[in-house]
Amino acid sequence: MDAQNPSAPAHAQSRVVANNHPNRRCESGVGGLIHDNARHTSHFTVVGNHLAQHPKLSGLAIGLGVYIQSLPAGARVDIKTLTARFPEGATRIAAALRELETYGYLRRERQRVPGGRIVTRTISCNQPGRRTDNHVPKPARPKKAPPKALPPLPRPACPSPALIQQATDLLADLRRHDSRLLLSARDTAHLAPGVAAWLERDVTPTAVRHALTTGLPDEPLCRPAALLAHRLTEQLPPPPPLRTPAPPPTVRHPLRNCEGCDRAFRSPEPGRCLDYRSGLPEAA
Repeated sequence: MDAQNPSAPAHAQSRVVANNHPNRRCESGVGGLIHDNARHTSHFTVVGNHLAQHPKLSGLAIGLGVYIQSLPAGARVDIKTLTARFPEGATRIAAALRELETYGYLRRERQRVPGGRIVTRTISCNQPGRRTDNHVPKPARPKKAPPKALPPLPRPACPSPALIQQATDLLADLRRHDSRLLLSARDTAHLAPGVAAWLERDVTPTAVRHALTTGLPDEPLCRPAALLAHRLTEQLPPPPPLRTPAPPPTVRHPLRNCEGCDRAFRSPEPGRCLDYRSGLPEAA
């Protein structure tokens, strides 16, 4: 029998050969792995063999993958935390995490939290390729409500061009009194008839400006045009009272002597009095 050369290098064997596969059962019944299992009833994690027996992941990556899948939601799995937990250094742990990310067992997503800060979320996938959206919920972004149209405003009875122009100039000047009352051309055109209705009711421009700029809230105004429209509508003064025309002045004619009875009477022209002309006895 030929003697074996212990110093001769062994031939490299492929792991895909069925007879040399590390997980192949021992057919002789001797040697190999024997399981002494007890049924878990609590504190256990179900891990797929596709991870535990992954043919390309390193042992450290498989171990980290199993460890991460056993953690509760919200646990920290950053490199610093894992380095403090395991004896391997930060470089090896970072490389193992990249392996798990390459084969789909981890995903890292950058998300903006409500305070405006950007954080990195690590998502563990126990079945790579089956992506679901029931992982860490993303903070819901508040939906912007569509801007409501400005309410209808009171209108003047006689909207003359000069009155509307006066109202427009008053609105454009409000920003000099409060910079938050900067209005667009469209909002100014919508509000001008409401201001004109006030001016038509004998309210002075100073009084209108005071009503629109006094007692404003301290916080920023989201829609200054809506606030002004509310004030123009809700605080509209009543119309001025109707002016009763003054009676015509009484005309007092000069005294004259009647040419028929010589009695004194008032008349714009000389002549006879009314009694003499009617033939009354008193006149005779």
